Order: sequence, then structure tokens, then C-alpha cells
Amino acid sequence: MRKRGYKGYPLVEGTVVMMDLDRFSDVVAERGWSEYSPNPATALLTRLVEEFARKWQGVVVYGLDEERGTEEAVIEIPLVEPEELLEDLTRIKQEINKLGVGITIVAVRGYVLAQPAPQREAYTLTPTRRQAHTLLKKLKRRGGNTVAIV
Repeated sequence: MRKRGYKGYPLVEGTVVMMDLDRFSDVVAERGWSEYSPNPATALLTRLVEEFARKWQGVVVYGLDEERGTEEAVIEIPLVEPEELLEDLTRIKQEINKLGVGITIVAVRGYVLAQPAPQREAYTLTPTRRQAHTLLKKLKRRGGNTVAIV
């Protein structure tokens, strides 16, 4: 179903996926990794986000950074239910965990724009993005390293 959009873009039903590496600045300091170039975790997350977005025909709204590595990402996938993504999101978490790094991932059903955006809009422009961001922050405060489907 289409709904009147933001900034001239139509909204369609779908899923907003947000993921963020947990306590990443601490991990970088502990291991002596670079913050400004891809390290094992950010390089892996970059590859996993690209594969995930391609497989589900999603749009990376924010966060994919091949030059520095990806620490966080916002992906919108039109016409897909969050439950359909659970297996792939769990696999992403497991792959990142193999490096000894935690990641928090949320997938929220709602209306999506499927258009790239600057950081602030990526997290707050639509009600679904705000809901996903609130849930992501809540889970990270509780320790993170989880996958949540809403």
C-alpha cells in the first residue's frame, strides 16, 4: 500500500533494518585497530550489508562506508516482512560475533522511503525509522549483541 511520502517520495510498506556494532570504540582501542580505515569487523560488516541489501533488494539509507569500514547501517526493504529477514540477520550477527565483536540489529515493520539520507534523517525522518532507532538504543543500553524483530 502506498502512502503520501516525505519530500516527494512515496511511502510503501516494508521493513527498516538498523544495525550497529556494540562498544566499538572500546574494541578498537583494545585491539589497536584503526578507526579511519577498514579493520576486520568494519570490513566484514561492509561486505555483509552489501550482500544483504542486494539479496533483499533493499536500499542502504545510511552507513555503508567502504573507505573507512561500516560501523552502523540503516537499510530499508520495501514489501518485505521483518520475520522473513530473521535468518539472514542472525547469520550477520553470528559472523560478526566470530571476530569477538558484538552487534545489535533491529528490524521494524512499517512504511519505508527507500531513499538514501544523511545521518539525522536516516534515524528520524519517518515514524518507522524513529521506532527502530529507539528500540536499537534501548537494546544497546541493555548490553546489545542481539537481533530484534518488531
